[in-house]
Amino acid sequence: MNTHKNSIPVLSVAGSDCSGGAGVQADLKTFAAHGLYGMSIVLSVVAENTQRVITSYDVPSECIFAQFDAVFEDIPPRAVKIGMLGSEAIIECVAQSLERYKPRNIVIDPVMFAKNGFPLMPESIRKSFASTMIPHADVLTPNLPEASELCGFSVESLADMKQAAQILHGIGAKHVLIKGGHKLDNADDVLYDGREFHIFHAPKIATKNTHGTGCTLSSAIASNLALGLEAPEAIERAKHYISGAIVHALDLGKGNGPTNHLYVYNTD
Repeated sequence: MNTHKNSIPVLSVAGSDCSGGAGVQADLKTFAAHGLYGMSIVLSVVAENTQRVITSYDVPSECIFAQFDAVFEDIPPRAVKIGMLGSEAIIECVAQSLERYKPRNIVIDPVMFAKNGFPLMPESIRKSFASTMIPHADVLTPNLPEASELCGFSVESLADMKQAAQILHGIGAKHVLIKGGHKLDNADDVLYDGREFHIFHAPKIATKNTHGTGCTLSSAIASNLALGLEAPEAIERAKHYISGAIVHALDLGKGNGPTNHLYVYNTD
């Protein structure tokens, strides 16, 4: 491994959040917090803030392909985080590019809804996402609503989470992390690797400032995979990181404020 972490490249493939709390912006801050060299491929430009999503504009396919070419012909990443996929055309572009360049350590966050419920992944393309993208995932990180959408039943209990993880592993994801942040009593996550379950325990943190938590966790997992950790340890460290970012969340905006991606540098 390169002894200088900031020369280890890692890539975000996602939508842009102009308010800085989620999407590509959150990913790049997370990479920086882990001492890595962050790069990005922008798939959609989302006009959003801590209160609402106003609208979203998809990047043309030819521009997405060109961004993949620009990155992979020059600075191949050690890990790739994939976030918001807003259209059938975008899914096809990303899938074709993954087939062409075959990157390692792909973390896919199936972003479906903004905090206010705005559908960032239209319902009409969710089956296509499942069949086309999930088989590329080294780690898939759905939250409870996303797991419910992908599996076709309400995922609420620990038993539900385990069942959903097995189903999504069966579709092709090597590791499935069902995130429990939407639960009321705790924020425990369930990881399934095809052989056994790992439970990552965490208390529920009382705060409204959770904008971009899913993006941040998945990019932290990608960061730790790029650093050479195996999936369970990468996830455990990422879980610790996101918990700290939430505890030290920034009270910005009038809605759900952002997590503090750089809290490790900005707190005593």
